Amino acid sequence: QLQLVESGGGLVQPGGSLRLSCAASGFSLDYYAIGWFRQAPGKEREGVSCIRKGSGLTITNYADSVRGRFTISRDNAKNTGYLQMNSLKPDDTTVYYCYAVTYRLGIKYDYWGQGTQVTVSS
Repeated sequence: QLQLVESGGGLVQPGGSLRLSCAASGFSLDYYAIGWFRQAPGKEREGVSCIRKGSGLTITNYADSVRGRFTISRDNAKNTGYLQMNSLKPDDTTVYYCYAVTYRLGIKYDYWGQGTQVTVSS
């Protein structure tokens, strides 16, 4: 079965850290861009960060709200993407989703994780 499986969410105090993982099953993430999104109830899904290859380089992008606190990475040997979240704030509380996308011969292949809850509270 082709899927992304997320883990690492949970309850953490303000200022704390969590690392989310996004493991691919049934396919290789090597040629995929990986993104992390979050969506609170009643709000639109927000792009948090993404990592992709471009011109032989690894390119990362971050939403202004998380830049300097979150770090996206990937381990192709483990077929897994990560989102390290530091200095967490109550506003970071929501469900986080990972996303993987690639294009082959003009055809888009993409997958979403099931979502993992992150709660920042004292």
